Amino acid sequence: KKMLFYSIFKTLVNKEIAVELKNDIALTGKLHSVDQYLNIKLLDTKVVNPERYPQLTAMTSVFIRGSVVRYIQLNKDDLDLDLLQDAARKQVT
Repeated sequence: KKMLFYSIFKTLVNKEIAVELKNDIALTGKLHSVDQYLNIKLLDTKVVNPERYPQLTAMTSVFIRGSVVRYIQLNKDDLDLDLLQDAARKQVT
């Protein structure tokens, strides 16, 4: 099942995403790369709540281990929903 998500994220390289971590830090940035473990590299990184995490405001790029991600928010317009539905159907059968 993880490969389905990996395939989807590969199509989102160079797109803007938001990532919420399990420690409640939320970041936005351009998806630079993703691997089969769903580790993510973001460029042009910004902290969603800079007044709460001022020590992170100087970051411009970040590597995020997949196991610390709670949630990823994608722009609906960046997703190919037909491709996603087809892939999900194939995985079920």
